[in-house]
Amino acid sequence: MDTNVERKHCSFCGIKGKKGMRFGGGLGAMICEDCVEHYHEVFQSESKTRQGAKAPWESMTDAEILSNLPLIAQTADQVSEFLVEWVELARSRKMSWAAIGKAFGVSRQAVWERFAHRVEDVRARADTA
Repeated sequence: MDTNVERKHCSFCGIKGKKGMRFGGGLGAMICEDCVEHYHEVFQSESKTRQGAKAPWESMTDAEILSNLPLIAQTADQVSEFLVEWVELARSRKMSWAAIGKAFGVSRQAVWERFAHRVEDVRARADTA
């Protein structure tokens, strides 16, 4: 698994990781320390929790909405890469393409077509690291 913070982005604010930063994460989503602190404060205050419950895009300008599209795309890419790493992990544990396909609710062939070349890319990167 790629744990290099310099290749990660916060899924909440979009900041790119830098050496020395700490990110938390799970299932592909990552969160920086600043966002952890912000959301901790929000959840500790009833008024901030109510305020935070409003959909942020309702008060955004068109320019702000457009500026968020690349941030959402980078989060989607990060989650997609995480998924490939997990499929590679399953394959490294000798799980069959049929078992992986069953977990996705698709055929062995469908999951192989979706992931086989990307799993090989992950392995190749790991071999050169």
